[in-house]
Amino acid sequence: MFRTAFAAAALVGCLIVGSGQTALAQDYQLNVNTALTQQDPIYKGLETFRDKVAERSGGKVEIRIFPSSQLGKDEDVLEQARAGANVAVLVDPGRLAVFVNDIGVLGGPYLASGFDEYRKITTSDLFNGWAEELNSTAGLKILSFNWWQGARHLVTQNAVSKPADLAGVRMRTPGAPVWIETIKAMGATPTPMGWTEVYPALQQNAIDAAEAQDTAVYGAKLFEVAKHLTKTGHIGLLTGLVTSGQWFDSLPDDLKTIVSEEALAAGDVASKGTEDAIARVDAEMEKAGMSIDEIDVTPFKEATAGVYETLGYADLKKEVDAVLAGN
Repeated sequence: MFRTAFAAAALVGCLIVGSGQTALAQDYQLNVNTALTQQDPIYKGLETFRDKVAERSGGKVEIRIFPSSQLGKDEDVLEQARAGANVAVLVDPGRLAVFVNDIGVLGGPYLASGFDEYRKITTSDLFNGWAEELNSTAGLKILSFNWWQGARHLVTQNAVSKPADLAGVRMRTPGAPVWIETIKAMGATPTPMGWTEVYPALQQNAIDAAEAQDTAVYGAKLFEVAKHLTKTGHIGLLTGLVTSGQWFDSLPDDLKTIVSEEALAAGDVASKGTEDAIARVDAEMEKAGMSIDEIDVTPFKEATAGVYETLGYADLKKEVDAVLAGN
């Protein structure tokens, strides 16, 4: 584990040094980290981002993509960005809530329905205020927050139809409070760990279950080590492409516009790809032996309704509801 962490740190260091050495070839370089694999539709969106930025900037901005967390855990890459490194990471709201608490509401249970509603929230004035606060207080710049990874479901060894079925089940979840409280409210015991650790943890019975979106379950091949994917849809995973405010501010205005516009456009491409892929990956996982279970999610909605109050988000939830209700 020490060698792995050391190697990741060394790679980031080489990239930062390397970006200065390659400044003669292109004016700016951005190294983008994602926990997802190259087969994921989100990765295809990142490729679109890379290619369009290169095209529109005339090669002045080079985007380099690192799948499977090659640059380290999301939290580590965020710290590199805060320090001014030329890195970006595709990250969920929970990991940003440690800097701006209100952003964490986006990871709340059953907040909205589908990509269009989540996109409406993250292109609103309410969200823009959070983004400005994140930049000013934490030095992190949100390029776009419309990267839809799908609704998250339960990945278990036994069939699940109600919260009571999760009693005593050790379930992997990201470490952010909103995720932990949601999984706890659903009846399981939240067990934070990195995404790349989930497969061996399930294989070795270090955990009993996980929760994730269809494409991530398929990409990580969890169907090989778990028997059921239960369609609870408890959290809609809309993620954002976040970089260093210092790096972004170093760009000329025309390049800032290009990077921001293409990040938003690529997020839409990635999201459409995700929606198109769900039925295909579900069919392939079923073919491999995983049971895809549709259930009545009402008991889970009722069980998690108090999470917003627990985390102090009750009033903020009303503001989000108002955004969704607006034209």
